[in-house]
Amino acid sequence: MLGPVRWVLWDVKDTLLKVRRSVGEQYCREAERAGLNLPAQQVEAAFRQAYRQHSRLYPNYGHAQGMNGQSWWMGLVKSTFFQCGVQDPVLLDTLARNLFQNFCGPENWEVFPDSNSTLKSCTALGMKQGVVSNFDSRLEGVLRGCGLLSYFSFLLTSEGAGVAKPDVTIFTQALKRCGVPAKNVAHVGDHYINDYLTSRSLGIRGYLLDRHGHQAHLDIPPQHRLHSLDELPTRLQQETD
Repeated sequence: MLGPVRWVLWDVKDTLLKVRRSVGEQYCREAERAGLNLPAQQVEAAFRQAYRQHSRLYPNYGHAQGMNGQSWWMGLVKSTFFQCGVQDPVLLDTLARNLFQNFCGPENWEVFPDSNSTLKSCTALGMKQGVVSNFDSRLEGVLRGCGLLSYFSFLLTSEGAGVAKPDVTIFTQALKRCGVPAKNVAHVGDHYINDYLTSRSLGIRGYLLDRHGHQAHLDIPPQHRLHSLDELPTRLQQETD
């Protein structure tokens, strides 16, 4: 018998909220404001390539290289538009600064319909809640703007922690903040390795959110898989592993 869940830890992006429009669309809108006409598909492809390269060279917002989230994202934006033929350094800097600011608040984020009700239910059940997310320092402002910040006792981002999921260190830091054994903590996220396997490896009750039923991982018991966050409160009360 594992006992009751006292804390619920949350991933954020694609678990509680998502970007409102594709990167290509949002970057093109900003480019249009600067007088540029770029195809969204081209920008999207350039972003994906730049993101892969940037993540490989400067993992976790370039923490090891002395960078921060803003400098990391601005470099990524500049690389994206440079690949699309934009070479003016002043224009690249303007685009990068504006896009970084655009994602600081709720305008470009959309909360999933089941997020608010589930967070509210967990609070009503007496569970404390925290965030463990591979996000940068903008997270607090994003959650505040989306009306979710008040549910959480702490926010632990990979930028703030200095390590990113799937490094177990970020979860051990979270467990210290919870102050209870791992068996009394649950974690919910949409990534099989970063969220489910890593949390479970520490004895945390990890749940994989699979909204569309596309994650065919046969090693996950049905009781560890969620198709909607609405399923979580009852699962937490009933689940004894």
